[in-house]
Amino acid sequence: MKHQVHIIGGGMAGTEAAWQLARRGVHVRLSEMRGGGDMSPAHQGAGLAELVCSNSFRSDDHVSNAVGLLHHEMRNCDSLIMAAAARAQVPAGSALAVDRDVFSAAVEDALASLPTLEVVRERIDTIPPEGPVIIATGPLTAPALAGAIGAATGADALAFFDAIAPIVHHDSIDMDICWKASRWDKGEADYINCPMDRDQYVAFHEGLMTGEKTEFREWEANTPYFEGCMPIEVAASRGLDTLRFGPMKPVGLDNPRTGRWPHAVVQLRQDNKLGTLWNIVGFQTKLKHAEQVRLFRTIPGLQNAEFARLGGLHRNTFIQSPKVLDRQLRLHNDPRVRFAGQITGCEGYVESAAIGLLAGLMTAAELGGRPWTTPPRTSALGALLAHVTGDAEIETYQPMNVNFGLFPPLDASVKKKQRKEGYTSRAKADLAPWLTDQRITAPA
Repeated sequence: MKHQVHIIGGGMAGTEAAWQLARRGVHVRLSEMRGGGDMSPAHQGAGLAELVCSNSFRSDDHVSNAVGLLHHEMRNCDSLIMAAAARAQVPAGSALAVDRDVFSAAVEDALASLPTLEVVRERIDTIPPEGPVIIATGPLTAPALAGAIGAATGADALAFFDAIAPIVHHDSIDMDICWKASRWDKGEADYINCPMDRDQYVAFHEGLMTGEKTEFREWEANTPYFEGCMPIEVAASRGLDTLRFGPMKPVGLDNPRTGRWPHAVVQLRQDNKLGTLWNIVGFQTKLKHAEQVRLFRTIPGLQNAEFARLGGLHRNTFIQSPKVLDRQLRLHNDPRVRFAGQITGCEGYVESAAIGLLAGLMTAAELGGRPWTTPPRTSALGALLAHVTGDAEIETYQPMNVNFGLFPPLDASVKKKQRKEGYTSRAKADLAPWLTDQRITAPA
């Protein structure tokens, strides 16, 4: 079958993109290397959309949760992944969890029903030279194709390891304790500074040393991290004062409340253009999530911190999307090539599928000669797309789950207790006319 679009990767994003295209009559070739003689180090079988880690799609609450809202929006776009999840759902309270095997089989059955879709078990080592292409190869892209992607995007725009620092919602930082300043007051006051006295610092250092850590997966163990993404607890293990000469250096930072340098300083740097998210500088970590929340809330000024993302360090392949992609997920230097899923720097099953969904819709509109309008910035789809394609800070770009910190702020009159519902109700109202305009309908 002669194809119009070539999709590389049969995971969450690739299968969703293929569904959105093929159900609109577009001829698609979906290439998946598993089942064709190759296997990634993390997968167990050859099934499409195999869930490698958890079997949970997280919260299904679309009234007060950002990922639940994303579920809701994807269902309204006739998402394959959400339909398969409904068929494979297992009890999990307010979360959406699935039977892995039933889920993968449901995805394969749905794709097999589309006459314009061909699934080919083959490894692709180079970017196809002609026609529309969607690359959705995920966090373990095969080395040869990763090299080709690096050549197409620029070697400095392709990463092979997440070095994730925690990200804090700005409105949860206590600015009566913290202050904004750059070291030696040079330039703009670009950092939020959290001061520590000696006792606080010693206790924090001890917490880093004794806190429960996650282990590298077997397929990550031989992928060494480099100095620039060293876990903070590894640096701390080199001596009590190591961090005070590294990411927690207080030199040149006068606390306006004392007129003196603190014993140590934790710095936060703006992480998105809206200024709603701030990352804790140099705090990539292998601490377990509960330990991170407990320990990082001992930092003065972060005692009530709400985290948009917690820290981590693991093997991953992703591009610097805000730098190399346009607002339609296309390479600036080769617009026939789109990227989708985790390789764009989104995190999570649902987010990966959502970006695949959008890549499919964009490509279908382009092939059909129809104008494409970006989903509202206030929706979960629009907020996630905006983050990936330009609103994140390029210099600190790391994989991110959907969260309300990616959404434009609500009117100041909305009370804090009502904000989550405020975000979701606004998103639903704004998305409805976009769905009509783009001729997108949910299944009956």
